[in-house]
Amino acid sequence: MFEDFNWAVGGEAGDGIDSTGKIFAQALSRAGRHVYTSKDFASRIRGGYTAYKIRTSTDRIESVVDRLDILIALTQRTIDENRDELHDESVIIYDGERSWEAEIPDHVTGLSVPLRDLAEEAGGAIMQNVVALGAACAVADFPIEYLDSALEKRFGDKGEAIVDSNCQAARLGQSHVEETLDVSFEYDLETTEEEYVLLNGDEAIGLGAIAAGCRFYAGYPITPATAVMEYLTGRIEQFGGTVVQAEDELAAVNMALGAARSGARAMTATSGPGIDLMTETFGLVAASETPLVIVDVQRSGPSTGMPTKQEQGDLNTLLYGGHGEVPRFVVGPTTIAECFHKTIEAFNLAERYQTPVYLVSDLALAVTDQTYPADEFDMSAVEIDRGKLVESDELSTWQDEDGRFKPHAITEDGVSPRALPGTPGGVHMTTGLEHDELGRRTEDPELRNEQVEKRARKMETAQETESWEVREFGDPDAETLVLSWGSNEGSIREAMDRLAADGIDVRFLSVPYLSPRPDLGEAIEHAETTVVIECNATGQFADLVERDALTRVDRVNKYDGIRYKADDVEAAIRERVADPAEVSP
Repeated sequence: MFEDFNWAVGGEAGDGIDSTGKIFAQALSRAGRHVYTSKDFASRIRGGYTAYKIRTSTDRIESVVDRLDILIALTQRTIDENRDELHDESVIIYDGERSWEAEIPDHVTGLSVPLRDLAEEAGGAIMQNVVALGAACAVADFPIEYLDSALEKRFGDKGEAIVDSNCQAARLGQSHVEETLDVSFEYDLETTEEEYVLLNGDEAIGLGAIAAGCRFYAGYPITPATAVMEYLTGRIEQFGGTVVQAEDELAAVNMALGAARSGARAMTATSGPGIDLMTETFGLVAASETPLVIVDVQRSGPSTGMPTKQEQGDLNTLLYGGHGEVPRFVVGPTTIAECFHKTIEAFNLAERYQTPVYLVSDLALAVTDQTYPADEFDMSAVEIDRGKLVESDELSTWQDEDGRFKPHAITEDGVSPRALPGTPGGVHMTTGLEHDELGRRTEDPELRNEQVEKRARKMETAQETESWEVREFGDPDAETLVLSWGSNEGSIREAMDRLAADGIDVRFLSVPYLSPRPDLGEAIEHAETTVVIECNATGQFADLVERDALTRVDRVNKYDGIRYKADDVEAAIRERVADPAEVSP
């Protein structure tokens, strides 16, 4: 019995690879198995190699690995791209009657299944991928009833006839392998009674936004952030909210700003190019002291870059982007579940301190589907903090001698009172110009200093009063310390398990807060070697660590557009433990 099973489907963009993978991932999830997926897709609508890979186990998994047990190959390139991950017991399912001549590696088993013919028998050639899923069920000894359930979920809104045709197509693929092909396999996928939720990072952000009370979303489609808007559409309306697809990123952020000024919890999401366009309004958000959440789902840059590839190259822009000095929070989820929880936290921070919050994700989190227990996303446990909202009977404390409300009142903690539109006695004005406590424009040097220092005190207050905790794993006394941020956490944790099996202990701190940041100095001082792992070329997070701790660190950087795998991290740490890089304080 294989506890850790790896499956993939690959072909050309437009061949339904993503939906095929999603269906099988859902089937495995419904069978009580843990699922972790990855996607490789070209930056085009049709054409170009694309693949969907699933790793599944009865144990918790956090990363992809360099091994494939079953590969559904719709093109020869699919076989060529994955050749190095195939092993002696691997099985390739392909359509030997298609126009391309499959070149199957000598050491693996090739199963020629007439995918198109069987699909047409079931009702249409479009179902050939479902035939392949049925064949995969036969090879893996996986109960096809779970595939039926996943097909019902996928096609249920299209009518019973469509569902039945797809279920028939799957069974034709299964029976062809079991009854026609004289082969046997070692795979036997165990099922459990566990119940899991399957979702990706973009969906988790959308779910977190709804749970946090977000009631307005404006966005413009951009890879890999579009799925946030797609998830919210049709769902947020059930809670009295609205989704607006704007004409561009500038319109989107300004719409969100307007909604936030009116009192709604508002959000927009984009990727690096969109962040560039939103930067001017970002300054207006901060100057007007408006709470707003802006999601950046990073991708490979600069410019158009590689829209469908992984990178963590936006950190400096998020920390320092914008003219003038702009207080901001930068929060970076480290897992798909954290995408949910940190979204809620981002909304609370935005309103508690009346500042913009960058919620920074990346492509690897965005497109990865992973299973979690349903109680991981407990809506009843969500706490909402709307900050210093004042009612009309409290306004007298925040009015001048003429009874005018002071929306930018100077306070010890830097946070002024906030009156929503319609609050009797709370009428006020705010612009992007420097202003006094009443919001009236001013160039008075003393008033300017007061307002700049007031806004800066928000971050000082947050640094002192909030809990900026890291996620810690491994041996706290290990000589090797690993630091990282974002989606790298799962790969590092799995690499640590492998290293521990060989007696190599590692302490790992996964950092979800990038501004303000937790103090890592003591942990670094305690370690013999500190390794910072991230997906960019210049080591943007490593630069922050070195500046904060006044010491040098060892850097592991990956910027080829491919996420870290556990194998990559394991090799990098082994190399540094065996022959640590010379670092000087």
